[in-house]
Amino acid sequence: MAISIEYLLWLIPILAAISLVMAATRHERIDKIMGQAWRTALWTLSFLGAIAAVLWFAMFWIG
Repeated sequence: MAISIEYLLWLIPILAAISLVMAATRHERIDKIMGQAWRTALWTLSFLGAIAAVLWFAMFWIG
């Protein structure tokens, strides 16, 4: 069972909102907020990508 692209596109606004809120709670200047938001977004995407890679590998290993 594959995930359709529409479900994956929901990740973009959710990821942007989470990253901006987390960055805004730590900084007050807009340049620092945007920098922290980019770092948080990249970290979150790499974390989700690692989980997807493990699940993809497990799918082929199990059957």
